[in-house]
Amino acid sequence: MAASDPLQHTFLQCLSLYSEPSHPISTVTYFPNNPSYPPILESYIRNLRFNSSTTPKPSFIVTPTHVSHIQASIICCKRFELEMRIRSGGHDYDGLSYVSEAPFIILDMFMLRSVLVNLEDETVWVDSGATIGELFYRIAEKSKIHGFPAGVCPTVGVGGHFSGGGYGNLMRRFGLSVDNVLDAQIVDANGRILDRKSMGEDLFWAIRGGGGASFGVIVSWKIKLVLVPEIVTVFRVEKTLEQGATDIVHQWQYVADKIHDGLFIRVVLSPVKRKGQKTIRAKFNALFLGNAEQLLDIMSERFPELGLIGEQCIEMSWIDSVLFWYNYPVGTSIDVLLERHPSPEKFLKRKSDYVQQPISKVDLEGIWKKVMELGKPALTFNPYGGKMSQISEVETPFPHRAGNIYKIQYSVNWKVEEVADHYINLTRKLHKFMTSFVSKNLREAFLNYKDLDLGINHNGKNGYCEGRVYGVEYFKENFNKLVRIKTLVDHGNFFRNEQSIPKVPYRK
Repeated sequence: MAASDPLQHTFLQCLSLYSEPSHPISTVTYFPNNPSYPPILESYIRNLRFNSSTTPKPSFIVTPTHVSHIQASIICCKRFELEMRIRSGGHDYDGLSYVSEAPFIILDMFMLRSVLVNLEDETVWVDSGATIGELFYRIAEKSKIHGFPAGVCPTVGVGGHFSGGGYGNLMRRFGLSVDNVLDAQIVDANGRILDRKSMGEDLFWAIRGGGGASFGVIVSWKIKLVLVPEIVTVFRVEKTLEQGATDIVHQWQYVADKIHDGLFIRVVLSPVKRKGQKTIRAKFNALFLGNAEQLLDIMSERFPELGLIGEQCIEMSWIDSVLFWYNYPVGTSIDVLLERHPSPEKFLKRKSDYVQQPISKVDLEGIWKKVMELGKPALTFNPYGGKMSQISEVETPFPHRAGNIYKIQYSVNWKVEEVADHYINLTRKLHKFMTSFVSKNLREAFLNYKDLDLGINHNGKNGYCEGRVYGVEYFKENFNKLVRIKTLVDHGNFFRNEQSIPKVPYRK
């Protein structure tokens, strides 16, 4: 594209100077006057709250197809004092991967999405711009008995998902995505391309759960495949309050983190109306790494309260269970995993909590009453235990391991911009109401459920103090180690956003 004004021309000159001539960066650089700029900007805005006329827009967008495009973007952004937002799938809940109040560019990784599966050593090199769905699809192309522990939403980009932990329904058997990462390629603040050996173990530790966008641009990841049975079993069972949901959810708290580690039972709790009356629907979604007969034996012994019967159990391949968990009809072709935009985007807000002691029946009833009163936010309970309890909380930056029974996600979606404040406020009210039932002393939160309500860093002289407010909720004691590593590898704090890892405070 020919630059239409002197400033654009100057940017392009700089970018071209520091990138490979054989891969012209001008062909993947989009300024606002380029017809491709709006669709590229909007294509990975997953939260419509950040797609309005008043949302700050980038000075330009680079969609790298070669690592030199990343190097040049870093060098030139530093030279022109532009911030950089790094976007892989666009699922950052509060938009930090594509919005900034300061002048900024977007480095959109969606063109870098190679997935190289090696069954000989059971590893994969996957680019950060690939989606989880693409990763799962490429694994399933090669093997019926291999999988990988990652999220249940197939359009999430690998880059942000892995670097924030990588949470999914295989974690009770295999841990998080980051517990199965062997190597990575990163471009640092000086434009150097580093792998695990050259970056050193401290930086490799930091990017496996500490949020890659605070430390560099992660180009690709080497991951270790895990073995899954040829046949797994899923079920989806719904109960309302009138059908005993309170007793069942109460008992679930005592069972879900201690049951067979191949069984993951999520509970989604939503306010609904039945016969004109408000009630709560508890939806139990499960994945079991085994057949239906084994599952029924486990459930009848450990969790008979749910009343699971054979007709509710569906046997299928692991890759088909991925589709089931994303609510595709049974029998859907796995080709849908290659669709990067399968459903319309929406306005949304998410928050998180961790529960360390079972909530009493009386208190659960109080929660149901509050949810029905608010009328909109839903709660999702995700069980822990198994492998999660066996890994030290200092093994990676992700600290939420032993001691947690389950994690809560608070979620609300809506359809029009004008009611945003109303629905965000409902979610905040429910989160506040839950204070006495969740982790004490330090209220923990999950980095991949990014939540600016926890605190905002202006990246000035108070950056460390501001960063500590949200940093200890996301990382607990690991926050201080992340700050030390950040200070060493990015002393100029180039890689920053409203919730990035700050530097050690400067002292005279």
